[in-house]
Amino acid sequence: MKRILLGSLLAAVSLNALAEAPGGPSCGWGNMLFKGQRGLATHVVASTTNGTSGNATFGMTSGTNGCRTDGALTYTGKPMLVLGSIMDELSEDMAKGEGEALTTYAVLLGVPPEDRARFAAVTHEHFAEIFSSADVTAEAVHSATLAVLKKDTRLAKYAEQA
Repeated sequence: MKRILLGSLLAAVSLNALAEAPGGPSCGWGNMLFKGQRGLATHVVASTTNGTSGNATFGMTSGTNGCRTDGALTYTGKPMLVLGSIMDELSEDMAKGEGEALTTYAVLLGVPPEDRARFAAVTHEHFAEIFSSADVTAEAVHSATLAVLKKDTRLAKYAEQA
């Protein structure tokens, strides 16, 4: 049990270390202490230093410690983690044209509340294209969904930003 908890903690910390942190890539004492160094261990220690002492948060609110808040936050990962965990529920909801998993997927794709009914209707209509086989992968579902959205004038913008 301890190994699972420790592994989960390290995975969570390393995910944070690999993304540009809020406040910018040079924000916090951890980044200052390990400036110029590379590697997973260095990133984890720098991220832990910033997180446990709260100095990055202080830096963002005070404009110190190399932190800034003027830029947009970014994420370059794929939404497959969430999608992979709800595939069964999503296929059921999409077949019905409504449900929590379908709403979660719409949120994941950045579809605002006013367009979610349209999203549900379009994905329901194209269910056979999106879930093309019983063993379809999350990545294939995602790609097929984006292809379907691109064909719809109202929803195409969400396919472009995804």
